[in-house]
Amino acid sequence: MPNHKIFAMFAPELHKTREMALIIPKKYKQKLLPETTEVAIKKIKETFQEKLSRRLNLRRVTAPLFVLTGTGINDDLNGVEHAVTFNIDCMGGRQAEVVHSLAKWKRMKLGAYDIPAGYGLYTDMNAIRACEDLDNLHSLYVDQWDWEQSIKEEDRTLEYLKDTVKSIYSALKETEYLIYEEFPHITPRLPKEIKFIHSQELLDMFPDLPAKEREAEAAKKYGAIFLIGIGAPLSNGEPHDGRAPDYDDWITPNSDGFQGLNGDILLWDDILETPFELSSMGIRVSPKSLMQQLEARNCTERTSLTFHRTLLAGELPLSIGGGIGQSRLCMFLLQKAHIGEVQASIWPEEQIETCRKHGIMLV
Repeated sequence: MPNHKIFAMFAPELHKTREMALIIPKKYKQKLLPETTEVAIKKIKETFQEKLSRRLNLRRVTAPLFVLTGTGINDDLNGVEHAVTFNIDCMGGRQAEVVHSLAKWKRMKLGAYDIPAGYGLYTDMNAIRACEDLDNLHSLYVDQWDWEQSIKEEDRTLEYLKDTVKSIYSALKETEYLIYEEFPHITPRLPKEIKFIHSQELLDMFPDLPAKEREAEAAKKYGAIFLIGIGAPLSNGEPHDGRAPDYDDWITPNSDGFQGLNGDILLWDDILETPFELSSMGIRVSPKSLMQQLEARNCTERTSLTFHRTLLAGELPLSIGGGIGQSRLCMFLLQKAHIGEVQASIWPEEQIETCRKHGIMLV
């Protein structure tokens, strides 16, 4: 997820609460009252997931809120986040942890359900990320559509990744237009097409800017971008952003001559005047690329974990997948200034009061 401290650089007005950065847009006005917002949220969620499932041939499944610690099933995100944990008394005190996302779990389900290539599953994923910094886009509570699709070996290409991104973007555009039809004063903002850019190309374009500022420049110029190649070191020796080594494939060379078969969907939010990350996704690691990425991150000890052993043994299907933020999608399409306007969570009292004073009413 984007670094909250960077947003201050693009904020029309900045209010600091402890170590958090909160963006208060000038002349912000709610376009929907809270009661009507709830109706619109329901419409967005029902519409988008139906369109997503049709375009990617996905069926809905039930997902876990927590998994056992030590199985390797939970995602590590950037590799440094700590999961919320608890002990299970009736299982001898074994520890469980709240999921961060379901990238690995979904892939195991593809195999368990024997879902053929070209078809997949999606689920409503709910998570708690206790170490999150709270601001306009970040919450302790995470809700997203986690989806995964089985693919063939010949589908592990940049072209397949781009086609999938285009399908997701089309579902997003269609949902945006339906909201406009029901609420005509919420005019569409998304460009006709999404722009594909590799993180190395972005570095070449803006060699003197930090990664998040490079994202901002591209998102503002094109309105919607898919930034390819998150995780592998670039020509400056640094990755564009962190990525765990055991779900997305960021090490395999692609047809553009760069590394990486993954990326992020970033939109430009002209209310907050900042890039808006809606989704992280990618073609998942093969047994070969998993081993390469574990070696690159010096964490080959993970090969003893259940998920990794199963994958390395070739017992899991090849796949592509990702997560799409539900509250973020609602926030963007309803042109809200804070994620707390579309989801119920916990916020610092100072942040609640600052938002209230500027017409931003948190749920």
